[in-house]
Amino acid sequence: MERGKVIVEKVGGKSTVTKCFSKYPLKFIIPRKVGSSETDAVWIYTITYGGGIVSGDSIACDITVGDGCTTVLTTQASTKVYKAVGSKSSEQVLEARIGSNAFLAVIPDPVTCFSTAKYSQRQVFKVVSDSSLLLVDWITSGRHERGEKWDFDLYKSTNHIFHNGDEPLFLDTILLEQGTHAGIAERMQDYQVIAMVILLGPKLKLIQNQIQEDVKKIMSQSLHMPTIGSRQYSNKHNDHCLTKPCFVASCSIFGPKGIGLVTRIAAMTTESVYNFLQHQLSSMEPLLGVKPYS
Repeated sequence: MERGKVIVEKVGGKSTVTKCFSKYPLKFIIPRKVGSSETDAVWIYTITYGGGIVSGDSIACDITVGDGCTTVLTTQASTKVYKAVGSKSSEQVLEARIGSNAFLAVIPDPVTCFSTAKYSQRQVFKVVSDSSLLLVDWITSGRHERGEKWDFDLYKSTNHIFHNGDEPLFLDTILLEQGTHAGIAERMQDYQVIAMVILLGPKLKLIQNQIQEDVKKIMSQSLHMPTIGSRQYSNKHNDHCLTKPCFVASCSIFGPKGIGLVTRIAAMTTESVYNFLQHQLSSMEPLLGVKPYS
C-alpha cells in the first residue's frame, strides 16, 4: 500500500504544513493561500496520476492536524474509479488525528465508479473532546452520458471516529454490491446520488442546529408538496417528483451530549446535493477562507 503523509502544526501562530510526503500514484497539492489572508487554514488537494483510481491501486494517507490548527482535505474533481481488471479491486485508506481545538474538513467531490469497478475506502478519525470534524462522503451512480447507472460491481465506504484513542464514537459502513436477485440500480430506482455529512465538535455546533432545522423544513414540504419542497435542491421536475421526493434527507445526533450530527441524503441529481452542501456549509467561510463547494 502506497502511503502519503501530511502533518500540520502551529508555526509562528499559523497553521503550517511541517511535513509532506507522497508516493506514486498519490500526490498532494498545497496552495500557499486559499481565501482571505486573515484566515488560518491549510488546504490540501489530493490527486492521483492518471486522473483516477486504477484497478489494483492501494493508496493510504495519514493526516495529523495539530492543536489549534485548521486543515481542509479536498479534491480537484470527482474521484473516478476505473473498471476492474479480472478480480482486482482498488482501495483507499485515510487515517487522521485531530488535536485539541483543531478542525479538519474533509470535503471531496463525489466518487464516480465506472462499469464493473470494485472499490473500497476506509476512513478513521481520532479525536479528543474539543476536536472538530466535517466529513462529506458521497457517491454518484456513474457515467450517465455512457448510460452507466449503478453499474459497478462493488462500492464499500467505512467511516470510524474514535474518541481519546480507542473509544468508539461513530462506526458506519455503506455497502453497495450487485446481488444475485436484484442489482444496485433496481434497488436505488430513480436516486442517482447518496451522501453522508458528519459534523462533530464545538466549532460546528451552530451549523449542526441550522442543518437540522433546514432538513425538517425540506422534508416536511417534500412529503406534502413534492414539487415545492424539492425546488431549492432540484433543477428538474418530472412525473417522478409527483410520487416521490427528488431529494430525501434525515438527521441523527450521536455522541455524548449530542456533540455529533450525521445527515444522510438520497437525491435524483448530483446538482441538488451540490446545492444543499453549498447552502448548508456557506457559513464556514470565516473558518476555511472560502465557501465549501462554491
